[in-house]
Amino acid sequence: MSLAADLAEGIAALGLSLPGEAQEKLLDYLALLEKWNATYNLTAIRERRDMLTHHLLDALAVIPHVRGASWLDVGSGAGLPGIPLALACADAAVTLVESSHKKAAFLRQAVLELGLRNVNVVCIRVEQWQAGQRFDVVISRALSDLPRFLALGGPLCDVNGVLAAMKGAYPRAELARLPARYRLQGVVPLAVPGLGAERHLVLIQPA
Repeated sequence: MSLAADLAEGIAALGLSLPGEAQEKLLDYLALLEKWNATYNLTAIRERRDMLTHHLLDALAVIPHVRGASWLDVGSGAGLPGIPLALACADAAVTLVESSHKKAAFLRQAVLELGLRNVNVVCIRVEQWQAGQRFDVVISRALSDLPRFLALGGPLCDVNGVLAAMKGAYPRAELARLPARYRLQGVVPLAVPGLGAERHLVLIQPA
């Protein structure tokens, strides 16, 4: 089966419907990631088919559970989950914050080549950033443990927004250290097509 067919099948399995152009650009993003990875070491995953499951489908799996007009990807790295989310949710404004200059350079090039008008890249440590706004969704994938993620992303989350932490195994120990000023909305188990590993989405709201 072709990579495009695998992507379409995975998207359908997640219960999503994306236009053909968005699916094509998701594959273009993978090609860019593979190309830059040879020099910049953006991700430990090298094979494009593995990138499809571990990166694209993993990112897209959060969409049924989170909604917002403005998204912030804290510690975006190679653009995950922010770029796939921006491609799938074209009406949302997505900001990618990444402190590594080489990763931010890749993000800017990807935004340019993919024609992502709804994405803004900020190269700075998030704790030093004066955003000038708060976001409906503050999301991160494997940035840090939950208390650290909340310390960094919490001040940037709208009072009616949600902080979404993408995790592997159920983070029981981290949840036990949740600061009192935040409320656990829920922990959603995610079934990522083709990914034989536990995935959970932790949803937290300002109290």
